Amino acid sequence: MHPPHQDLADVVTHLADYVQYEMEEGATSTQADPNVVSQLSRCQTCPPPALQSAPTPAPAPVSASASRKVQHAGNGTLEDIANRIASCQGCPLHESRTRTVPGQGASRPELIFIGEGPGASEDEQGLSFVGRAGQLLTKIIEAMGMTRDEVWIGNIVKCRPPGNRVPLPEEMEACLPYLREQLRLLQPKVIVCLGATAVKGLLDIRTGITKLRGQWMSFENIDVMPTYHPAYLLRNPNMKKPVWEDMQEVLRRLGRPIPKQKK
Repeated sequence: MHPPHQDLADVVTHLADYVQYEMEEGATSTQADPNVVSQLSRCQTCPPPALQSAPTPAPAPVSASASRKVQHAGNGTLEDIANRIASCQGCPLHESRTRTVPGQGASRPELIFIGEGPGASEDEQGLSFVGRAGQLLTKIIEAMGMTRDEVWIGNIVKCRPPGNRVPLPEEMEACLPYLREQLRLLQPKVIVCLGATAVKGLLDIRTGITKLRGQWMSFENIDVMPTYHPAYLLRNPNMKKPVWEDMQEVLRRLGRPIPKQKK
């Protein structure tokens, strides 16, 4: 059993990591997880750990080849979609964006990951999942025995919502036709929806992700696996195990071997 002060140190470390992520993404406020608050309240008598500010991590690497595949796949058809996204003014999100984020990856992937919307790093670079949550997604993909070049990664909305707020229904509705076009061209075997907003936007299901994760669903005859968003794992690292269980189901559905995890 870990000593009480070590438990507190772990809680504070995870909390600090998540706050750092929120700051990098441009959020001006956040919500405390009730479980974390409960743990902190039980450790009031524990000596506080020494905290050191960690350097801002470099964005997760995204190869130039992956970006080129998006721009030139499908005889220019995906490029045409990206160009239309770049000039889109279908909802108010275009007013505050720096760059649109159409998505990137393999031109005919077996597996696609769909998130909520771009964050600050994505808005700056025009690429999906390149911030701290993107680094964790990269680790998940690699743990599955794959690389980012082999999959395709996108979001429900193609422009960053101000302050990283949840996209509004009308914003998701305006962007969904682009995603539908992309999915029909990409023809994946499996879609992984990262978080409740991705499930709501793609499948119009409003049930919480805790109840949905791990259950197979379908979108236009494509198998869909809902799971937790990597950003959620940053503040709830104990949920990494359920996500890995979901990814094992994805690998089984794809007919791929399940790599052994390092201890």
